[in-house]
Amino acid sequence: MRVIAGRYRSRPLNSMPGLDLRPTSDRLRETLFNVLTAGNPSALEGTVWVDLFAGTGAVGIEALSRGAAMVYFVESSVKAVELVQKNLKSLKITASVEVLKRDAVGAIGALKKENADFVFMDPPYRMEEAYKQTLEALAGCSFLKQGGVVIAEHDKRFDPGEKFGQLQRFRKLEQGDSALSFYKIT
Repeated sequence: MRVIAGRYRSRPLNSMPGLDLRPTSDRLRETLFNVLTAGNPSALEGTVWVDLFAGTGAVGIEALSRGAAMVYFVESSVKAVELVQKNLKSLKITASVEVLKRDAVGAIGALKKENADFVFMDPPYRMEEAYKQTLEALAGCSFLKQGGVVIAEHDKRFDPGEKFGQLQRFRKLEQGDSALSFYKIT
């Protein structure tokens, strides 16, 4: 696993064998960021990210590498929090990050004062109910900027849903066994 592009390009990221993690693959992360930048490498500069169910922190670190101003890493597992911190330390990233050890829905309530441009969520695929709970909480949150985007990574055989309150899916992209659903406030 490595950082795909930007400031930390090609730098390795740590994972833990046996830990209940399924990091977003390099290929899927590359696709995600290609969609978000749409040929404009500076498109993510100055953005604020929330990486829910952060795992290794790979998506949030990729956002930082591509110019994000701030990333909140949210993870409930102590071992995964330590892994995110280890990855940040190995890249010497000390500013513009906050690692929150808490569940996703609780963190959404705690981040109400922030103005996020992007929220990425990647619960373990088997936790299908976590998608609904998290998307419903995001639909009612106040920290997502107008025009902000929520991205849910999920198994392509599972559909997390089209609409949650004002949060409406506007794109679904499949790659391998995974899919990305993109949502905006309507």
